[in-house]
Amino acid sequence: MNLNKVFVILLSTFSLNVFAATQDEINHLLKFVAATDCKYERNGTMHTGKEAVEHINKKYKYYTDDIESTEDFIKYSATKSKMSGKYYQIHCINKSSINSRDWLLAELMAYRKVNQ
Repeated sequence: MNLNKVFVILLSTFSLNVFAATQDEINHLLKFVAATDCKYERNGTMHTGKEAVEHINKKYKYYTDDIESTEDFIKYSATKSKMSGKYYQIHCINKSSINSRDWLLAELMAYRKVNQ
C-alpha cells in the first residue's frame, strides 16, 4: 500500500471521529435544552426547552451544510433570529438572563471537560 492511500485512510478515520464527537456534543446540547426549566426567549416570546429544541432542530436542518463544529451549530441554530436579528435569551429562576449562545457555550465547555 502506498503512502497516499495510508494518508487518505488515516484522514478519513480522523474525519469520522471528529464528526462523531461533534454529533455527540450537539445531541448533548439538544437534550440539555429540552430538559431545562429555564425559559428560552425568542423574539420577545417565551418558550419551554422542548419548544426551543423544536425550533433549534428546524434551523439545524436548514444550516446543516454550514455546520462543521459544535460551535457552528450554536452559531447557526441557537443564537439569534435570522429574521429579526434579535439574540435569543435564556431566563432561569433567580438568575440574570443570558444570551443563549453564552449559555450553550458554557454547557459545551462543561461537557467537554467531563468527556475529555
